Amino acid sequence: MPFLERFTEALYALFRIIFGLMFFSHGGQKLFGWFGGQKVPGGLPVVAGWIELVTGLLILIGLFAGVAAFIASGEMAVAYFMVHAPHHWWPVVNKGEAAVLYCFAFLYIAARGSGIWSVDALRTRPVATRPPAAR
Repeated sequence: MPFLERFTEALYALFRIIFGLMFFSHGGQKLFGWFGGQKVPGGLPVVAGWIELVTGLLILIGLFAGVAAFIASGEMAVAYFMVHAPHHWWPVVNKGEAAVLYCFAFLYIAARGSGIWSVDALRTRPVATRPPAAR
């Protein structure tokens, strides 16, 4: 829609921030019982929790978001095929919709990078355009 084109960069930044925050929250649930979750006892779910916590935070703040999102996308693909697909091939039936959505959202972020409102944008901005306090 043409009237939204001027907001493309800001909307992408919100997309990245929200997906990063949600993924970070999933990791916090698994590892620490945050947000009403229950700590997982160990094994593969703990590894998944750390991937979700760390990559979610990196995506959220926009620090190496492309690399973090690529790793997160891979984790969600593995989660889908290990946990959900054995029950049925269709995500709506096997309750794997979230894994599929995260997988492809993170693949998009991996391709697009951090964008505006990110630590990476601050790191790569020329010194002359930085605010005086950041020089």
